[in-house]
Amino acid sequence: MKNIQTMFCYSVLFLLIIAFAGCAATSTRGSTGDYVDDTVITTKVKALLAEDDFLKSFKISVETYKGTVQLSGFVNSQQAANRAVELTRSVQGVGAVKNDLIVK
Repeated sequence: MKNIQTMFCYSVLFLLIIAFAGCAATSTRGSTGDYVDDTVITTKVKALLAEDDFLKSFKISVETYKGTVQLSGFVNSQQAANRAVELTRSVQGVGAVKNDLIVK
């Protein structure tokens, strides 16, 4: 009976280790925590851009991967592009900003 309980405990422990290893980051894929952090950063940046009176009329796309935020879309001046980058950098967790905004 004790052997069965021991085997059961080891089996549960093994399954937990496998489950946590499945959520770990690799060199080609981020972890679940990284994905959640990136989603929070994206949401905060989008909220700041939508609240800003100067930028809210522009359609600016925001994507985040491992703390690097990519801004894309069209703006009508370099000043608008610079303001978008400035707001993005002010968000906690942003490591870098890739500015792909096009001035039309």
